[in-house]
Amino acid sequence: MNDLALAPGGSGAKADRLEPALELSRIERIYHQAGESLPVLRGADLVLLPGQLVALVGPSGAGKSTLLHIAGLLEKPDAGIVRVGGRDCGRMGDDERTRLRRSTIGFIYQFHHLLPEFSALENVVLPQMIAGVGRKAAGERARALLDRVGLAQRATHRPARLSGGEQQRVAMVRALANNPRVLLGDEPTGNLDLHTADEVMSLLIGIVRQVGLAALIATHNLDLARRMDRILAVEDGRLVQRS
Repeated sequence: MNDLALAPGGSGAKADRLEPALELSRIERIYHQAGESLPVLRGADLVLLPGQLVALVGPSGAGKSTLLHIAGLLEKPDAGIVRVGGRDCGRMGDDERTRLRRSTIGFIYQFHHLLPEFSALENVVLPQMIAGVGRKAAGERARALLDRVGLAQRATHRPARLSGGEQQRVAMVRALANNPRVLLGDEPTGNLDLHTADEVMSLLIGIVRQVGLAALIATHNLDLARRMDRILAVEDGRLVQRS
């Protein structure tokens, strides 16, 4: 597969790549249940540059998923600023946030969430067509992406005929289908055995390095976290650098 098949979206200007791909500033999020307030994030800050691969760690319930949802424009913070590619997302309406999320941010979850009635190829084609890409171009890109992760011969198979690791590899390239600048992962290897998790993470790291994506990956696996550029822990609602 040639490098152009994985090139990030947007203008691609060299100056743009020097700017943070994602910025979170003084993010606060409070949930309200049964008349009680539960602060989850209390002034979290993050600067994520193109080409950086950052691990996000912390115990269950610490706020990792909430942070990822806010970073991915799926949820609005109660306070603070979210900037994607330098754009202040707090000033955007829902439609504009949706368009920006669709074109700029890719998501990988613990469970692959592939559409069972469609083949691996079709699962990677569909998000491109939703974004307005023609079927032929979407198919060519999907085949190139599947080839990149060793699934060219499995492209016509439905998820039920793929192993867990193969399904997650399809989910990974689906997240890359629309040329995102930011890749967010919520325990993307958490449902895999250690050997398969290591293989999937190796592929993911290789693609991030090749393309120059900005990636924020939540994981409980500290061995995998140590393979990334830096580790951030969610502690008392803030992000703390870990060695």
